[in-house]
Amino acid sequence: MMDQKYILAIDQGTSSTKSTIFDEKGNAIARGQVDLATQFLDGGMVEQDPLGIFENVLASVSLCLEAFRRTGKDTGSILSIGISNQRETFVVWDANGDPLHNAVVWQCKRSIDICNQLINGGFKKTVKERTGLIIDPYFSASKLIWLYQNKDKVRAAIDTGNAYFGTIDTWLLFKLTGGKRYLTDHTNASRTMLFNLSTLNWDTYLLATFGLDKINLPEVIASSSDFGASDFGGSFDREIPIGAMIGDSHAAAFGEGCFEQGQAKATLGTGCSIMMNAGTDLPSGSEGVVTTICWSTSTRVDYGLEGVIVSCGSTMEWLRRELTLFSDIKQTQDMANSVLDNNGVYIIPAFSGMGAPYWQMDRKGELLGLTFNTSKNHIVRAGLESIAYQIRSVIDAMENAAQLDLRMLIVNGGIISNNFVLGFLTDLLNKPLYYGISDASGLGAAMLAGLQAGLFESLEEIKALAKPKSTVMPTINPTSVQVNYHTWLAHVNRTYTDK
Repeated sequence: MMDQKYILAIDQGTSSTKSTIFDEKGNAIARGQVDLATQFLDGGMVEQDPLGIFENVLASVSLCLEAFRRTGKDTGSILSIGISNQRETFVVWDANGDPLHNAVVWQCKRSIDICNQLINGGFKKTVKERTGLIIDPYFSASKLIWLYQNKDKVRAAIDTGNAYFGTIDTWLLFKLTGGKRYLTDHTNASRTMLFNLSTLNWDTYLLATFGLDKINLPEVIASSSDFGASDFGGSFDREIPIGAMIGDSHAAAFGEGCFEQGQAKATLGTGCSIMMNAGTDLPSGSEGVVTTICWSTSTRVDYGLEGVIVSCGSTMEWLRRELTLFSDIKQTQDMANSVLDNNGVYIIPAFSGMGAPYWQMDRKGELLGLTFNTSKNHIVRAGLESIAYQIRSVIDAMENAAQLDLRMLIVNGGIISNNFVLGFLTDLLNKPLYYGISDASGLGAAMLAGLQAGLFESLEEIKALAKPKSTVMPTINPTSVQVNYHTWLAHVNRTYTDK
């Protein structure tokens, strides 16, 4: 087909950048991936080289274009580019485009004391009402405050109005356009703890309260918009329009087809990110889950509810590495199925604290209910069950927050290959699960870029491209699963309260 058009999607993640070229039907045609280094420093600090991130993106795009050419296709048929990115990670730079410090990664814990000061100062409710977020090092603002208080170079630049803040999408756009475009989208802005969900703009009260009112901030526009154009360091012989920028979990929600209220996706990996479309009206929110922007276009802003679970696959990795209960994660499915139940064994997987909906960052993990009759298979089963229990608790919090029912849960990530986890989870929710796709973030960014470029006329046209999804159905009588879940909940609440 001579006039076939393609879209390049760049998924800039924490550990690598993946570039994928999609055709008009959402099929992946070519890929390129380059690993990205991360610095884990003392004091829980996590950083990356900002210029290294930019170069990593260029290298990934170059590999992808080489693969595309090997298929016999011309890069002149690439119509637009969409970018999805690791979200709360940010960079501060000067007017010349030179970084004032390394990129501070979302995993960084340097601002725990600052968060505690804000909470003790009575800002918990204010921050939640204005930004939809909880006060936690996970989000950008507290770490930006830390840089201002502890790094002379950053403080001087902010005080003189010569400091530019941006999440990774903004930093990449600034570099790709030679400083001509300084923009972000609603989703990335909503992860900074500086963005007001009601006004859909930066919150001047919080900026002044945090002592950051002199810092430069990017203009906030829809995820599907005209973000400028770039030749990507000479990778193209012309500048290609950048038609979408969006946070990676939000892009995945769009790529999985979460277009309507009550539709959600869950990415089951080392941890788990659950994103539910909450509709076009700002939900009231709750203590357990954060309110965010799910995605946006020029005519529509959909809000989202998100729960981030810290330990899922990492729990099983700990059981393998430290307790040596199995040698390969693939063995755990048969081990869990080899016993009738968990024999009263439960794991509270707070190896790095508990995320949503508990947000107990100082909590420690616990293994409960051991007897001489406990086998390693019971412990493995308890570990797998803890993944499903946490997802159920997040879904419950979302339904309560938005006063809506879960209509569809699409699952992706490495753990969905474990049939025990999916069977247990579908029984626990008493609702079917739908298998997602591996390129969800890239596809979401690509579809939004295609919408901006006019490749797709409407969301309805994008919906029509969605392929039928395989399902996992609940069993007829999952009563015992519900009983075990409430026992796990009782352990979670009791053991933390008793400390």
